[in-house]
Order: sequence, then C-alpha cells, then structure tokens
Amino acid sequence: MSDKIHPREADKEEEEQEQEQQVSKLSPPSPDRAAEVPVPVPAPVPAPPVPGTYVIQIPKDQIYRVPPPDNALRYKHLSKPKKSRSSLANCCRCFFITLLVLFLLLAVAAAIFYFVFRPESLNYTVDTLSIKSFNLSSSSSSTISPVFDLSLSAHNPNNKLGIYYLKPSSVKLFYKDLNLCNGVLPQFFQPRNNVTVFKTALKAASALELTTSVHNELVAAEKAGTVPFRVNVRAPVKFKVGSVKSWTINVKVRCDVTVDKLTAESKIMWKKCDYSVDVW
Repeated sequence: MSDKIHPREADKEEEEQEQEQQVSKLSPPSPDRAAEVPVPVPAPVPAPPVPGTYVIQIPKDQIYRVPPPDNALRYKHLSKPKKSRSSLANCCRCFFITLLVLFLLLAVAAAIFYFVFRPESLNYTVDTLSIKSFNLSSSSSSTISPVFDLSLSAHNPNNKLGIYYLKPSSVKLFYKDLNLCNGVLPQFFQPRNNVTVFKTALKAASALELTTSVHNELVAAEKAGTVPFRVNVRAPVKFKVGSVKSWTINVKVRCDVTVDKLTAESKIMWKKCDYSVDVW
C-alpha cells in the first residue's frame, strides 16, 4: 500500500479538528479547571428609595464654606481671628516687668533721698485750749455756741527740709463723736529746724443743742476736772529741698486733750498728738 494521503482526506481531517476545537470552546470547563478560574461577583443593587422621600447630595465646599442664614452670625463669630495665648502672656509679662521696674526705681529714689537728707519726723503739740460760751445750765438739755482758742505748736527738726503749709486746711474739735466747732490754719512757710506756733479760733457753724446724756456727761466731767476733747488737723503741705519743691502732701494730726474746766482759764491736764502723711 502506498503511504500517501489523498488531498480530500487531508481536508476532511482538518475540518474535523476545527469542529472539535469549537466544541471544546462551547463546552463547560472541567471541574478541576473551573476551580482555577475566578468567578466575578455582581455589584450590590441599591435598595429603592422609600416612597415620598428624596435624597439630595450637597457638594462638600458648600457645606463648609456657605453656612445657612440662621447660622450666619455664629459662622462670622467663629471665623474671626483670635489672639494666641502666647501673645497675651507676653503682654502680661511685659506689664508686670514694667511695674516691677517702676517699683524698684521708686525704692532706689526713696533710699537716696533718705540717706542724703536724713528726714526726721515732725512734732505737733497743743499748748493752750481756752474755752468760751460753754456755760452749762442745770436743765436737762441746753443750747450752746462754744468758741475755742487753740494754740498748736509745729516743730520741724530737719536741717535740710522746709515746709509750705497751704490751703485749704481744716481744724475740727470733737467731744467723743460730736463735732463742736471748726477752724482753719494760716498759710505760711516754715523754715528748716524751726518751731512755729499756730493760733486759731474754732467756732460752731450754728447753735448746738446738747442731748440729755451728753449734757449730763459734760457736767459730770467738769465736776471731776477731766473734760476730754479731740482735735483733728488736716493741712496740705509741700516740702522744699534747696530750690526743689515736692508735690502736695496731706498731713493729718490728731491730738487728744483733757482740760480741767470749760472756761477761758482752763488748763490742760493731759495731751497726746500723733500725725500721719498721705503721700498721694
């Protein structure tokens, strides 16, 4: 037999091979092969909206940058720039440092003033207290218009400080808390290391009607020979050092005085004076 293949038979074999390939493509893969090929998972289908509702999508820029009208004021307040805590702390620190520097400068100036000029305390004392028109009747109450002639000495022991006594000054005389009469001090200059005597008349602005208790107390005190009074003096002054004058300083003097009787010949039985200074 001959080994040659007829052309028609070769064509038939090729057609049969092509048909087998097409059938293999259409036929499902074998179980072993199907396990190797991944199967795509279908995307979830969104649920249909509930009838009567609407879904509105708002851009992100509109949510953060365009507030609704009812929150416009709140948005404006929150959008304002705020000062940092560090700047506020720096301001407070600078303020306290400035105060501390001023305090130290004042302390140094006061120390220099003290060691250079050696200021000494002023001395005040009541020399005489003459009483007029203070006649107490035997009735349970009485009306009086007293007049007190006061003599007050002021001693300036400083060797380098002069004192200007200015207006307005005031002198008030009390029996306990009852203001009996008032007066003023003269305006003058007291040189250094000097003693000046003030003499002033203290009068009541109007007639005073004493209550029964005050009247009885004064009568009993006069009989015992110990009638207590209090004198309050207030005077604005300026200190002079060389050609330099200080600012106005208020000097306050309180003198407790006890006399033996309520007449022009009264004598001082006991006295004590203290003073204070208001620098500002």
